[in-house]
Amino acid sequence: MAWILLTIAGLLEVGWAIGLKFTEGFTRLWPSVFTVLGFASSMYLLALATRTLPIGTAYGVWVGIGAVGAAVIGMLVLNEPATAARIFFICLLLVALVGLKMTSGH
Repeated sequence: MAWILLTIAGLLEVGWAIGLKFTEGFTRLWPSVFTVLGFASSMYLLALATRTLPIGTAYGVWVGIGAVGAAVIGMLVLNEPATAARIFFICLLLVALVGLKMTSGH
């Protein structure tokens, strides 16, 4: 169950990270509200996951999901550069996430 909560927390992190782009420095009300709610929900689920999972593993996976998701959505939706180097390093992040999961002992 902790891994499911952590995965959802990571996906919410992607949402609030992308949401920051649409808040325009927290000057737009509804994007700001959704971004803050996404952040709070993501943190709460991360905290629940750390009841069972080691903090280093949980935090690393949470950040990794957020970083990979935000980078991919940035490239696919926000017209950010999709260079071979960026894609390579995103793949390295994915390998690190799998490695953390496999070595967590949970």
